[in-house]
Amino acid sequence: MNALIKELLKPEILSSVSGMELIARIVVEGFMSGSNKSQSIGAAQEFSQYRNYEPGDDIRQLDWKTYARSERYYIKQADIETNITVKFMLDASQSMAYAERKLTKLQYAKILTATLAYLARKQSDTFALYAVNEKRIHIVQPRFEQQQFVRFLKALIDVKSGGGWGKGAEIEHLFDHHGKEMIIFITDLYDEENDLLNFISRLKTPRNEVIVFHIMGDHEMKLDFEGSYTFHDLETKATRKVHTTELQKIYVERMTEWIRQSRLWMYEKQISYHLISLSDPFDKSLRDFLRTRKSIVR
Repeated sequence: MNALIKELLKPEILSSVSGMELIARIVVEGFMSGSNKSQSIGAAQEFSQYRNYEPGDDIRQLDWKTYARSERYYIKQADIETNITVKFMLDASQSMAYAERKLTKLQYAKILTATLAYLARKQSDTFALYAVNEKRIHIVQPRFEQQQFVRFLKALIDVKSGGGWGKGAEIEHLFDHHGKEMIIFITDLYDEENDLLNFISRLKTPRNEVIVFHIMGDHEMKLDFEGSYTFHDLETKATRKVHTTELQKIYVERMTEWIRQSRLWMYEKQISYHLISLSDPFDKSLRDFLRTRKSIVR
C-alpha cells in the first residue's frame, strides 16, 4: 500500500463520502495511468452495424458524427454487449472488526469495494451493494445513474460489523440473478457451520462469474507474536490464553491448509478465489476484477 493511501486512512476520511471517493479515485487513476494503463476497458464495444434510434434506447450509444452528417439519430449496435451488472457483497460480521496497524478488515473491505465500484462506474457498468450480518442487510439496488455512486458510498460508510453471518429467509433474495453479472464477495471466511461457504456456492450460476476476496491479516496468518497472549473470538466471545512461540508452527500449518482447502473448494465450483492481506496494495485486486470482467463480456 503506497504512502499516500496510508496517509488517507484516517477515521474522518473513511467516514465521509468525499473521503472515500477521493481514495477510490486516487487508487484507480494511479492504476490506470501507470504500467497497467492497457488494462483500462472503458465503455468500448465491438460494433457491427447502425440502426435507427428508438425511444428507450441508451443515449450513450448515439453516434453523433453520423447525426452531424445526416441529422438523423442512429444507435451503434454491438456484436458484444460489454456492460454488465456488478454486485458487491460484503461480509459485515463481527470478525471483520479484526485490526492490524489500526486498519480493520471491514475498513479495508470498504476501501476495496469503493475502489472497484469506481472502476465499474468508469466502465459504464451497473453496480449494487449488499452488506450482510445477522443484525442487518444494507442494500443498494443495481442502477446506472448519476447519483448511484454517492448513494452507494453513503450505504457503504454506514455498514457496521456485528454478530455472525446472516442466514435464513432474509438472504434468499440475494440469489436472484439476471443476465451478465459479476458478483464480488469480500469476506474473511470465518463462520461456525460453513454458512459462508454454502452461501458462496449458491451465488454461482452458469451465466455469471463470482470472485471471492479473502481478507486476512499478516499477523493473523503467521501468529508471529512472542510470548503469552490471550486471544478473544470476536463473534463467540470465547477466550484462550496461549504461548505463541510454542504453537506457531502447528498454527501456520493449519492456517496454510485451511487456505489451500478453501482455494481448492472454490476452484472446483468455478469460483475465482484471491487471498489478500491487510497490507496489500489494491492494484492486484483491480487486475483480478478486470480479468474476470473480460471473461464475461467476450
